[in-house]
Amino acid sequence: MISDNRFDPFNDRLCRNVRNSLTEAFKVAIQDKSLDPVETEARAVLDEGPPPCVSDYVHGRLAAYREVLSTLDANDIAAPIDVALTIWTKGLFFETHEFLETYWLVATGDEKRLLQALIRAAGTYVHLEQGNLKAAERISGKAIAGLTQVGELLAVHTAPQRLIDALKMLDSTPPAFF
Repeated sequence: MISDNRFDPFNDRLCRNVRNSLTEAFKVAIQDKSLDPVETEARAVLDEGPPPCVSDYVHGRLAAYREVLSTLDANDIAAPIDVALTIWTKGLFFETHEFLETYWLVATGDEKRLLQALIRAAGTYVHLEQGNLKAAERISGKAIAGLTQVGELLAVHTAPQRLIDALKMLDSTPPAFF
């Protein structure tokens, strides 16, 4: 049951299911370069007449996903790290995490460590969004360690120190990359 009409995927099954299903549809949308999978999923959720916090979340995500796809297309962005940084810059941290996880599962060596650090950085901001400071602190420490170790691989795409500094401060305003 949704308490205090706040979208909370950590404590509410409907919120978690909606977040997860939209994210999965978004991953397909990125691959297909079409928002159709997300719009189909969003319609299914909205047709159920969800609470306002859920419908607001769905509408907000649709708008953000549309912006991401537009940015990817307009700038011909295809490299997974650059796609992830574009998703991140729209404030879609859970989606960043889930997008990168697909690549992390098959990566090896330093590339795997970099993807894991970025996944943890995104996880830090997922927890900060929900007010889970203890979890954010724990995960950010692991992200910082990984980024410090293999940050030079990220430097090809963006300045890793900006992210490391934001994670150290648990800055509620994460750095934008594009």
